[in-house]
Amino acid sequence: MTLSGRLDSALVAIIKDFPGPGGAAAVIKDGEILLRHAWGFATIERRIPFTPNTLFRMCSITKQFTCGAMLDAFPDPAALDTDVAARLPNLEVAPPTARHLAHNQSGLRDYWAIAMLHGSPIEAPFGDVEAEKVIAATRSLHFPPGTRYSYVNQNFRLLSDILQHRTQKSFAELLRTRIFEPAGMATALLAADTTALPDGSEGYEGTTETGFRPAINRVFWTGDAGLGASLSDMIAYERWIDATRDDETSLYRRLAAPVTFADGAPAAYGFGLARFPLHGRAATGHGGALRGWRSNRLYIATERLSVVVMFNHLSDASAAAAQLAAAVLDEPAPTPARIPLPSWQGAYLDPETNLLARITPDGEKLRLTYGHSPEVLDPQQDGTASNGAVTLRATESGLTIDRPNENVSVPLTKLLGDATPDIAGTYHCDELNADLTIEDSGGALHGAVSGFLGAGRMERLAPIAADIWTFPCPRALDHTPPGDWTLRITRDNAGHPTGLILGCWLARNLPYRKV
Repeated sequence: MTLSGRLDSALVAIIKDFPGPGGAAAVIKDGEILLRHAWGFATIERRIPFTPNTLFRMCSITKQFTCGAMLDAFPDPAALDTDVAARLPNLEVAPPTARHLAHNQSGLRDYWAIAMLHGSPIEAPFGDVEAEKVIAATRSLHFPPGTRYSYVNQNFRLLSDILQHRTQKSFAELLRTRIFEPAGMATALLAADTTALPDGSEGYEGTTETGFRPAINRVFWTGDAGLGASLSDMIAYERWIDATRDDETSLYRRLAAPVTFADGAPAAYGFGLARFPLHGRAATGHGGALRGWRSNRLYIATERLSVVVMFNHLSDASAAAAQLAAAVLDEPAPTPARIPLPSWQGAYLDPETNLLARITPDGEKLRLTYGHSPEVLDPQQDGTASNGAVTLRATESGLTIDRPNENVSVPLTKLLGDATPDIAGTYHCDELNADLTIEDSGGALHGAVSGFLGAGRMERLAPIAADIWTFPCPRALDHTPPGDWTLRITRDNAGHPTGLILGCWLARNLPYRKV
């Protein structure tokens, strides 16, 4: 089949396999546009078609633009390190640097997750005042800066706020003059207010079975997820990347430069860009996900290939982009080998993070619930289970989890015994000045958090093992919630509960004491 035929077939498959109100996709190869297509509706209630010029929330793709503006204004980000420290006045350990922020190596706990522990209602407003209060109150980190990777949105909000302060120009103007105009992104803008885009396009929740409804999002985005752009804007950006590919001083070459951790190990994320293998080639790019929106862009430098996919619904834009790249590269879909599942099913504790790791069968694969979202792992011929980014392997001491992209390799402790339901009471976190209340309601334990953002709703606790419970957070400020919080109960010598360690992947090791 010809390249044109493969792309046409891939596009038809994407529209069919990722159904929703609307979408758009583009493929650029050697600087030439091979595909530029939009389908469906930007607003189904008002019957506004989705076109290549429809504005779209690019979500976390914003992060590379924030880092680009920073590198353009301050070629050495170390010039901003004192500004980072100044915005963390209560931090009791050495602060992260601007580079740590840009590489997601800061050790900060994610403020969208922490907001839920402050009792924020679901889909509540969250703006500059709330963000500043959560960030400034930070007293500790969940790992030393530079030693680990953890996806943290306020890293990039801090950078955009600092850029505004240091340049005395709005972040919107910095993006426009330093990136949008040089790249020819004619309609791109900072769309920080999520209540509406200027052209009225909407993001949607739901499915074809349940129906779609406009998504509600009241978070005020800046350097973490505020970019609004059309497919035409993103095509211009990708062509700009290609046109400057041989210039070592070009912005994208600098954004995509190799990054390491403090110990010299290579890092797979830096300056708002992920570095990852795709179809046997080295790629860079980023996805975007907000309530009602999904997007993905990737670039394979050796092939001079860019792919952009945008959905105004909650489908997997990353998978769709990979399918389009495969069509261009004429890569067949891999045929997985049938390998028996290792007998690792069960619940484990990571002693470093105090987080629960649950392993369950998923057909012929293993499903690992541990990080920010569940991960599916393929059994391997060498006895491990892996998806390329995460590997489980048996050792003499037990089961070990390797997450090289995060510079993490830790042994897991198998959890045994039954959870004792004697943990009702109020627990206080001194760092957050927030409470977790656990109530026994007729034999069913429920928990709720409260803090300066309000009083959260009661959620049913689930017993996992001796002194291990989960406290669910299925919905949050944004569509992607923190998920299940792990509760590890601590006791005195007499066996009475004295406190707990609470955490999720985005916000780990928060101590609460019983009051």
